[in-house]
Amino acid sequence: MPSIPPRPVQLACPNCNSPVRANLFTVIDVGQQPELKAALLAGQLNIAVCTNCGTASMLGSPIIYHDSTKQLCLVYFPQELNAQPDEQERFIGEATNFLVRSLPPDAPRGYLLTPRRFMSLASLMDTVLEADGIPREALEKQRQRIDLIGRLAEALDDEEQLKRLVEQNKDALDYEFFATLSAFIDASAQEQRDESVELLNRLRDTLVELTGFSPEGDEVDVDLIEVIKQLEDANSEELEAMIAEFRPVIDYGFFQAWTARIEELEKGGEKEAADRLVARRSIILETVERMDKEAQVMFEAGVGLLREVLEATDLRAALEERVSQIDEAFLLVLSANINAAERAGQQDMVNRLQEIGELANEIVQARMTPEERFINELLMTETAQESTRMLRQRAAQVTPAMVKQLNEMADEYEKRGIKPTSERLRQLAREASAMLF
Repeated sequence: MPSIPPRPVQLACPNCNSPVRANLFTVIDVGQQPELKAALLAGQLNIAVCTNCGTASMLGSPIIYHDSTKQLCLVYFPQELNAQPDEQERFIGEATNFLVRSLPPDAPRGYLLTPRRFMSLASLMDTVLEADGIPREALEKQRQRIDLIGRLAEALDDEEQLKRLVEQNKDALDYEFFATLSAFIDASAQEQRDESVELLNRLRDTLVELTGFSPEGDEVDVDLIEVIKQLEDANSEELEAMIAEFRPVIDYGFFQAWTARIEELEKGGEKEAADRLVARRSIILETVERMDKEAQVMFEAGVGLLREVLEATDLRAALEERVSQIDEAFLLVLSANINAAERAGQQDMVNRLQEIGELANEIVQARMTPEERFINELLMTETAQESTRMLRQRAAQVTPAMVKQLNEMADEYEKRGIKPTSERLRQLAREASAMLF
């Protein structure tokens, strides 16, 4: 099915008054044109750049964002357009009718009838990113960094004002801040915005002088250095489990520090060691991408299951029919939705979601073997001493099958990088095994 083409527009450059031509996108259908999602999130959608002076201007336009896999239909109308309600409804109706026709015959369509409307483009983008699993707290911190970069850039030519801003925000000028600033420089360079590159480079150099902070990795957190060393030294058999364990810190800063380590070895003439780290970096990147895709699939399955259960009239029957799908991903999605409903003050939804959680736990418990139920109870104890005491009190329930299952579960949790639970399961396996002899 073809996508809705952009509308060509012409305007006068606000800086030099030269004519500027640009393409205006009003419908972002992620399934048809995923590159438009990337452009939207990067702030590069519907931007007109003057070929004469290089000035970039954002074009005010209504936008409909559609993602059928997440059942998202989001609408934004810039207030400066002063679009009348009937104009808005006509635009939304025509766009959603087109989107309905583009869907496969068996695809859900109900969400297109009630699109979510937003007063600002930023709030729409937040919703898109949250649907991708990025917490609102992380979005807010990144927004604060971007705002601070803007304020520092504006004060760059006023030495006293810049020093005051640096002093007021010295705690915020951390590694993540400099990583964000470097990402801005890279993006500007790719788009050949030379003036922006020069300005941001000058800002970074000035901030390094004022703060003494090195964005190139000299001040990398000690924990990150230790993570890199462990991943350098890990053998092939343990590497994947270690990557899973350290996944939360394997980010832009991690790869930047890893690359700095490679460059350091190359400068020292240690080519063989540098080549080994290049190969390992590729393995880490491939493994992380695969793990993230697997996690996303699990998360989306959990979202879909919760939606199906919420629409059911008989919660217990709906959960029992889908008991094989009730896993950690579903429970995480359920917990996140409970927290969101609590923050929004939607007590009826909180109660319904909590009821789903209680029923899911009850149904899963009923289907467990005696060994699984006992292991679950052991894991729910607050301390290792309590679980040891429970083992001794219920020694008759300790069997070779239970010890085997404890070790298998420990292996599974270790593969997924959940080391504390894995270690606790192994300790329980050792204690239970000792009780059999």
